[in-house]
Amino acid sequence: MNDKHKIIAGLILFVAIVTVPIWLNMGKAAPVPEPVLSAQAKAAKECVRETAYMKVEHMQLLDEWRDAVVREGKRVYVNSSGKEFNMSLSNTCLDCHSNKAEFCDRCHTYASADPYCWDCHIDNPKEKE
Repeated sequence: MNDKHKIIAGLILFVAIVTVPIWLNMGKAAPVPEPVLSAQAKAAKECVRETAYMKVEHMQLLDEWRDAVVREGKRVYVNSSGKEFNMSLSNTCLDCHSNKAEFCDRCHTYASADPYCWDCHIDNPKEKE
């Protein structure tokens, strides 16, 4: 046990060397920049719901629309202010947000989300007609 001081000194040196990268980078990490979306909503003055809701809950709204259209045959959505909208990703949402690459893909790439919407829906149905 005569080497006790050498072992403790060696452990302290080891911990110091292993944690050097942590100490050198302390406080230097910058937050990840938010994705910049162009304000493309050109056709309508207002969205189906308020912007804060749509940023977070748009997929849940689209799932509700899908279920209502496919299972119940409902095609009209009435928002909280009483305005009616056709429940359609291709014809309601993409009327205003027509550039999928600059609007949808930017956020989905940032969030590492791979939505299945585009398995069935084309990017811009009016362009294809």
